Amino acid sequence: MKLATFRSGGREKIAVVHGNDTRLFDLAAAADRTGKADPAFASMLALIDSGPAALEQARHLFDKAGKDDSLSVDVAGAEILAPVPEPRQMRDGMSFPLHIRQAPRGQLKLAARAKNDMAELERLNAEPLPELPEVYRKQPIYYITNRFSVRGTNTTVKWPRYSRVMDYELEFGIVTQNKGANIPASRAKDHIFGYTIFNDFSARDAQRIEMEGRLGPAKGKSFDGGNVLGPWIVTPDEMGDPYHLNMEVRVNGKMRSQGTSEGMLFSFEEIIEHVTRDETLMPGEFIGSGTVGNGCGLELGWYLEHGDTVELEVEKIGVLKNRVERQDA
Repeated sequence: MKLATFRSGGREKIAVVHGNDTRLFDLAAAADRTGKADPAFASMLALIDSGPAALEQARHLFDKAGKDDSLSVDVAGAEILAPVPEPRQMRDGMSFPLHIRQAPRGQLKLAARAKNDMAELERLNAEPLPELPEVYRKQPIYYITNRFSVRGTNTTVKWPRYSRVMDYELEFGIVTQNKGANIPASRAKDHIFGYTIFNDFSARDAQRIEMEGRLGPAKGKSFDGGNVLGPWIVTPDEMGDPYHLNMEVRVNGKMRSQGTSEGMLFSFEEIIEHVTRDETLMPGEFIGSGTVGNGCGLELGWYLEHGDTVELEVEKIGVLKNRVERQDA
């Protein structure tokens, strides 16, 4: 199934996405129609917390009443929220080798441009790409980001006033289920509720400065509305193999780069094993893949402008679409 969170009549609701991603089947309304209101359908977190039986009930309701037009609304006319508007935790990884090798050079080029150092820029352009640092093969690398700054598709991301260089990042990720610790990779599939797209909007000039402190991104990533998830969650039974998905970035309708989910240094199952070493994984967390190779402007030297519309498309999931605007434009 594909599952969405949307707002209607001032209330958050969850729905089954159907009709080739054009319709939203209101699960709470369908349950109410049977005379058996179900608290599992109050929110996506409630559904996740309620376990497999609730998901099976959602399937049953849709199979029984999915053709009743009065229980569905058009996606085009709905306010689609992030599928989990406030995840219980957000972790984002560094899983794709090409991005890991290219991103540091992108930061050096950004610094050279800021100083108008054309000689340094020419030197960097001529230099061969470095080898992948060994630490990325030893264990999954990730950081924790702001779970309160999450927004959904079709929102406008306000450029933070302290930044002049805004970037997008093409990623996908998982939403977790079933609380647990010390989970082996062989059992980690039981802790994946589903998959969604992630645009990790980045204030690159702020990030470049703070990363010199060798602690991790902060204001380069954490600003209101900068963590965008969606447009919905695809459950594992519908996703199939998540490690061979085509991925694409479009800016203002023009293709900027293409990639694939193939080649992650560590699978989500292996990342879960690492995360849960003597640490409890909660249902409703989000774990991002990290940026696919060539999946951001930092790697291409091609950043966003005021008013740009960014679309991230991931096969079998859908399209995550956002506009960016400077606040002082």
